[in-house]
Amino acid sequence: MTANLEALEQAYRRNGSLYARAMDANEPDLLDGVMTADAVIESPGAVMDGIAAIRACPGMLREMFQSTQHLVHNQTVEQLSDTEARGETYCTASHILPPSGEGQPYSALVWAIRYQDQLRLVDGVWKIAKRALVLDWTETRPVDFSGRQGA
Repeated sequence: MTANLEALEQAYRRNGSLYARAMDANEPDLLDGVMTADAVIESPGAVMDGIAAIRACPGMLREMFQSTQHLVHNQTVEQLSDTEARGETYCTASHILPPSGEGQPYSALVWAIRYQDQLRLVDGVWKIAKRALVLDWTETRPVDFSGRQGA
């Protein structure tokens, strides 16, 4: 493995972890180090165009769900040129929904995701320029969420 590919893989892993933290902890400032200014995220039913739109996502998730947790799994990345690469990240994203009625449990809407990314080297830093969210499947299940409410 060349030093360049190793550095790219490390940067891509870090991008995946920081993206997940930004979304789950409502820390949109982290996204500036992960995404290019002109980045685009395409997901089922939505397109976020530019870093300002992408920075709004953590707050939007916070409004929609009690909590979220993105778990980053395997990643592959391929360097196409000195400044461009493509990668794929497998992720499980859990979204906690409030009870549907009195006496009902919280539920987790779980997405099995593959992020298909185009990366660009910007001022010596690998960033995601385009992210396509591929939703492989979903599941919904009851969960005990009593220990984390309001966090």
